[in-house]
Amino acid sequence: MNWREMPKEHQISMKRLLAFIRKEFHHVFRDQRTLLILFGLPVVQIILFGFALSSEVKNIGIAIQDNSHDIHTEKMIRKIESSSYFHVQNPILNYTDIENRFKDGSIKCAVIFPSNFGSDIQRLGGAKIQVIADASDPNTATIVTNYLNAIIKDYQQELNPTTKLNYQIIPELRQLYNEQQNGSLNFIPGVIALIFMIVSTALTSVSVVREKELGTMEILLVSPFKPIMVLIAKAIPYLVLSIINFVIIIFLSVYLLDVEIKGSFLLLFAESILFIITCLSLGLLISNVTDSQQTAMLISMMGMMLPTLLLTGFMFPLENMPWIFQAISHLIPSRYYYIIVKAVMLKGLGFSYIWKETLILVVMTILLLTISLKKFKIRLS
Repeated sequence: MNWREMPKEHQISMKRLLAFIRKEFHHVFRDQRTLLILFGLPVVQIILFGFALSSEVKNIGIAIQDNSHDIHTEKMIRKIESSSYFHVQNPILNYTDIENRFKDGSIKCAVIFPSNFGSDIQRLGGAKIQVIADASDPNTATIVTNYLNAIIKDYQQELNPTTKLNYQIIPELRQLYNEQQNGSLNFIPGVIALIFMIVSTALTSVSVVREKELGTMEILLVSPFKPIMVLIAKAIPYLVLSIINFVIIIFLSVYLLDVEIKGSFLLLFAESILFIITCLSLGLLISNVTDSQQTAMLISMMGMMLPTLLLTGFMFPLENMPWIFQAISHLIPSRYYYIIVKAVMLKGLGFSYIWKETLILVVMTILLLTISLKKFKIRLS
């Protein structure tokens, strides 16, 4: 059935809906702050999390005191200098110099070769190296010492390529799904969920309450426009703009941050639309139960940002949290979308692996829309 074959009443309703949607689009494009939140915030976040915030530790300031000056220390220093993890500073003069360097923050680690390092290797078959790390950040200190241990073991293997013990246990490690150890892969799925959760929810949350503050809600109350049509008209512009946002985010992730989409793009696109609708539904509910744009924006921005950051799993492992926080995390829609994006985008899995999370998002969306419509009807009575 085409447009002209529809009943006249349906044609009138459709014209009203399209007119209302056009009005909402004009409203969005006229507000520069909304456009800045909608398109500026996602770009800033994806770049910030992709480049500035990373679990990788690189360019660590390190200083070396070589008291031996032999061929062994020279080779090991060259190995440290050639590593992308370290940035070698000026040589250390004495222990007082080490302490001063740690205090001013110019180095995070110091390596000291004793004066008898080379001779001990030749005579005793082994020597000691002193490694001092700044443990004010325990995680960084652990990573730094692990890097140095790997370099030392590699050089030790070069010295004894044919030496074998009677019994050997040699682990062969392989990094699944992220063999290049790209730190962006850990953040991108969570950032996408965070962007949609904040932007889509925040912008939609002020849509209905704006009508109240502008005094145009009375016009909607006396119009023949049904509540469900009002909610649809309010959500469609932000749905379209959020989809455009998704395309921009994926483009930046693939071509700027070198993130490969290993699974089906169509599946990822469909799941993203579902999550956007979930966020829009949550925003409509917030808009219906608040009386001012400031309150709605505060609830949607702060109330959604912190749970998404803390209880989704991409910043802090949920397994390490107390059970009460793990239970609360099941109420956060972004948790399930984060699982979906990781499964499709990074692992290349299909729908059979994410149908449970998809079903939960569908149920959440239906519940949120139903409650939003009910609250809107109460306000009409």
